[in-house]
Amino acid sequence: MSDDSASKATTKVKEVAANVQQATRTHRITGNKTEAVARRYFEAIGAGELDAAVAMWADGGRENVRGQVDVTAPEGVSAYIGGLLDAVPDLRFEILSTTTQDDRCAVQWRLTGTFAGPGAMLGLQPTGHPITVEGIDLLTIRDGLIQSNDAFPDSIAVPRQIGLMPPQGSTTDQRMMAAFNAKTRLTSRLAGEAELVAEGVWVVQGWPGRCNVYLIEDDGGVTLFDAGARTMVRSVASAGAKLGGIRRIVLGHAHTDHRGSAPGLHAPVLCHPAEVEDAEGSGGFRYWPAGLTGLPVPMRQVHRLLHRYAWDGGPVKISDTVTEGDELAGFRVIEIPGHAPGQIALWRESDRLALSSDCFYTLDMWGRDCAPHLPEAIYNYDTDQARASIRKLAELEPAAAWPGHARPLTGDVRFELAGAADG
Repeated sequence: MSDDSASKATTKVKEVAANVQQATRTHRITGNKTEAVARRYFEAIGAGELDAAVAMWADGGRENVRGQVDVTAPEGVSAYIGGLLDAVPDLRFEILSTTTQDDRCAVQWRLTGTFAGPGAMLGLQPTGHPITVEGIDLLTIRDGLIQSNDAFPDSIAVPRQIGLMPPQGSTTDQRMMAAFNAKTRLTSRLAGEAELVAEGVWVVQGWPGRCNVYLIEDDGGVTLFDAGARTMVRSVASAGAKLGGIRRIVLGHAHTDHRGSAPGLHAPVLCHPAEVEDAEGSGGFRYWPAGLTGLPVPMRQVHRLLHRYAWDGGPVKISDTVTEGDELAGFRVIEIPGHAPGQIALWRESDRLALSSDCFYTLDMWGRDCAPHLPEAIYNYDTDQARASIRKLAELEPAAAWPGHARPLTGDVRFELAGAADG
């Protein structure tokens, strides 16, 4: 290489190095400005300078303190910070660390002070206790103003420090945890573990009423068929999570003991168009006899209590509807009205499997196993139509028919269903 070429190469390298250094310097200055605003903000709050702190916000900026407030500037931010200063008048902030990238700055902080009031905090009246709280705020800052703040404080620290909750690891804390775990074990007995009953089909059965909720493997998650009783929410949610998550819920019909867990599962809910009114409304009560007249007196009172306190989770919003012939997770929708105006079953031709909701029962009114039979007349929308639907299901000649409650029919299913329809 000639001396001239070497000189040009050296010059070029110096230019590149200078550009990189300039770019680095520019980025550092931007980061420092963002961090400087964040630091001044916490210093203002720690100094009790409410107006100065609020003035650092852009109008309409969002302050979202998880578990406490979600407000906008200036009024909402002013009310929140003012309330904090009113509750802890000697409040001090210590910044433990910061991390800045472009227009975002994460601030790890420690708040100390005395919960002296006169203002309340977290809905609690002042106690005079010293408090220490740590957390992280993630601020977005543009043009020197705070555009948003996502704050994540240790919200359990204050209740522990003022005596609302026992100290962590204390004897009382351990007893509370043991009692909670005992309650969890007790409630978990209301519904069993998911059981595989056919290829890609699981069932969770729960009390009261031995309600069946079916989980059908579907594109990495599960589609639920029927939602059972509200007492089953945790068991169904756990089973769904282990199978990839609940993608949607399809109601076989909208009675209280079939929509029960749906509101607590936070998934889209589908049903037949004729069931929308009951899914979003009374859960079947609109066509049942007033006070469930027609049931034996002891059973009548028991069922009133079960509908209210065990079966029904309340109305649920319907996101879409299904009708005869629709395909769902490898099953075909079959309309079987009677017990409810828009009751449906799911049918899979490949293994002749029917998930039939309350087309028939295999338990009596006390929850004991019995021969298949029509649902109780007082709970039917149209009993004659219910008979016809059992015959329609029988004509499919299922190898197995799983109902909305209790045990399935296997073996000569057509014969057993014919007997139920004629009973």
